[in-house]
Amino acid sequence: MSQNRYQEDRESLKELLQQYRNLKLGRQHRFLEEDAFLRIIDYFDEKDNVKEALEAVEIGLSQFPYASALMVKKADLLIVDKRYLEAIDILETSELYDNSDIDLYILKTDAYLALDQPEKAAALLEAAIQKFEGDEKVDLLFELADVYDDYESFEKVFDCLVLILEQEPANEEALYKICFWTDYTGRNEESIKLHQKIIDQLPYSELAWFNLAAAYQGLKLYEKSIDAYQYAVAIDDKFDYAYRNMGDALIRLRRYKEALEALERVTELTKPEDVIFEAMGFCYERLKQPAQARSHYRKAVHLRPEDSRLHYKIATTYHTEGQWERAIRQLDAAMKLFPSQPDYNRLAGECHTRLGQWQQAIDHLAIVVKARPKTAASWDALIQCLFAAGAHTEAEVQARHAWLATGEKPVFLFYQSAACFASGQTMNGLRLLEQAMEAAPKQLKRFMEVFPEALQHPALVDLLARFKRRRSF
Repeated sequence: MSQNRYQEDRESLKELLQQYRNLKLGRQHRFLEEDAFLRIIDYFDEKDNVKEALEAVEIGLSQFPYASALMVKKADLLIVDKRYLEAIDILETSELYDNSDIDLYILKTDAYLALDQPEKAAALLEAAIQKFEGDEKVDLLFELADVYDDYESFEKVFDCLVLILEQEPANEEALYKICFWTDYTGRNEESIKLHQKIIDQLPYSELAWFNLAAAYQGLKLYEKSIDAYQYAVAIDDKFDYAYRNMGDALIRLRRYKEALEALERVTELTKPEDVIFEAMGFCYERLKQPAQARSHYRKAVHLRPEDSRLHYKIATTYHTEGQWERAIRQLDAAMKLFPSQPDYNRLAGECHTRLGQWQQAIDHLAIVVKARPKTAASWDALIQCLFAAGAHTEAEVQARHAWLATGEKPVFLFYQSAACFASGQTMNGLRLLEQAMEAAPKQLKRFMEVFPEALQHPALVDLLARFKRRRSF
């Protein structure tokens, strides 16, 4: 708008407002036009002066009692003023005079929703949709989708979006929304058919290709999804979400180098994101490049420092390289945020074991077995650590607990036996060893690993010889 036009409009509005004030004061006897009242009402509404706007509406309706447009304005203001029942009444009156105003139905919907009557709102819109075509029908379908969303009828949200796209295949808002609702409702097959039709009409619609790819991805058809994403980025080479999702699909197929290329493109197009750096770290880890993985995990943790998992992932890269002390420092950071997490404590226990720091290792592994009492590997690590520390009595106690907790796995009988021998309980050791040999003779090596001095015990050697002779018959 030119400066002159703007100035003329201001002067015109100023004059109109003066005429309105004169009318209110009884200084003017001629009527204002209906459009003039609508303009005045809009002026007060824009100033957030609901009281003045409502007063102007009432004066307007006193001069134009059958003006549907003024009734709709009044309803809008009543809704702003939270007078919902009054708004519905005036809208029903307005509908008698003119039922072609789409705002009438939208405002009535708003009132029903404010009164927590979503079913009435939905029924109103379902009926209204039948009266309109084109853009107005699409607008009402969007309204109806929002209503269904409000009272969690999510399948119907998807249906509304389908109807919109059947009318307007290029509608960007619907294309954006249906991608989410496809994933949420799991209606991937329908989405594929819909977007294939859209692509037949609009082959250069990057959003349609993206949605097609996402639907394939939802069905775990990763090869097809990647092909569709590639079409999307060929149309728009700055489509960061297409690269992002393509990276995920490539990871699912274990094509880590290609995934890195896609994710690197995301970093070029958008601001740094922790999830992207984390995914890149994962790829490098799978490619056995721990230093590169660690670099990207560090970038992620810089953006998300309170995520203990990222500190743990950095620790795993140090563990892979045999850098036990550095791994422990990262694990300490992780456990400061989540002290009892079993995986963190398990890895910390292993690192301390590697360094011969037995008590620290035992402390961490004890937390693991408390969290995962049925996991044999956790007990195994703890008991072996106790043997290494020379804590044979405690090893025997924990082996007994482990045997019961894991459903009487024979390996823990071997450990109980070894602990008994090591602490001088020869008779108990022999009894438990014989029981263990009967259950799982091939696991004798586990006994020998924790108690290599076994062959120095004549009674034990004799037992093994007798067992071997018995088994040979």
